[in-house]
Amino acid sequence: MIAQEDFWNDPDTATAKLKERTRISDLIETWDKIFAEIEDAETLLELAHEEEDKEVEREVELQLNRLGQKVKKFSVAIMLDGEDDTKSAIVSINAGAGGTDSQDWTEMLFRMYTRWIDKKGLKLQMIDYQPGDEAGIKGVTFSVSGEYSYGLLKVESGVHRLVRISPFNAGGKRQTSFASVFVYPELKDEIRVEIDEGDLRIDVYRASGAGGQHVNKTSSAVRITHLPTGVVVQCQQEPSQHRNKEIAMKVLQSRLYQLEKEKQNRKMQDLHDTKDDIAWGSQIRSYVLHPYRMVKDHRTDYEVGDVDRVLDGDLDQFIEETLLSGKVK
Repeated sequence: MIAQEDFWNDPDTATAKLKERTRISDLIETWDKIFAEIEDAETLLELAHEEEDKEVEREVELQLNRLGQKVKKFSVAIMLDGEDDTKSAIVSINAGAGGTDSQDWTEMLFRMYTRWIDKKGLKLQMIDYQPGDEAGIKGVTFSVSGEYSYGLLKVESGVHRLVRISPFNAGGKRQTSFASVFVYPELKDEIRVEIDEGDLRIDVYRASGAGGQHVNKTSSAVRITHLPTGVVVQCQQEPSQHRNKEIAMKVLQSRLYQLEKEKQNRKMQDLHDTKDDIAWGSQIRSYVLHPYRMVKDHRTDYEVGDVDRVLDGDLDQFIEETLLSGKVK
């Protein structure tokens, strides 16, 4: 395709194809290197057996362990071939059943993802932040940009369940809390979703929570409701009402695109009904702090005991296991 004379007639398509070629070339190069290392290890192991050299056998064993990690990383890379996997992600976290505990749990999840984002070298931009009544967060929306942001984070969509001794209960009783995570691909200019202005209800209000000097002084926050679908988005992080509206429209466009894509794939789910059912039986992952300590993903049955490490942003193991399981497309 690149060799065709009219290849650059459509610069956007041409650029996308060049990126695709680069990705495929990188995968082939990685595979060739892995295959060569496997052949080298095989030859070295045969020599070790012939010479009955235990030290070389141990060296090969270490080499194979390193190769195993490379193969797993490569396997994850070839799973990230979805249409939207290279795009930036828009992430919304909302408190569910559990009152103040769930709002505190939402803040814990937000911290977990920000730590993961920092470790991956990705970039986070706040879109909306709704503080809790007593503690924590009612809801937060932010964008994540960087290599394969959506492809990696899409597996986090669903309900997350926390079991612990409640710090907000004077009786020290065990509390189960829920929060939902929804991840959408962020659209760029080359993909457009037509939105009829007549289908929108736009409300402005005074911002609340962290946001600088403009907070609570002017009606700069914007809430947009898409009447045909019931999708509601809001933004209050910028001092300018115009800028907040611009960001909210981008979020709305991304959510409508995701809804349309699910229809085309015949996998349409009413995301807003799901939001109303952030409770028992719908969780994708459980984080247990009492009476034992464990994090378990219910889609893959993968579990670890080091809860603190996971809550500190060590999510790659869960993301990789879910991608490799093929449970998320």
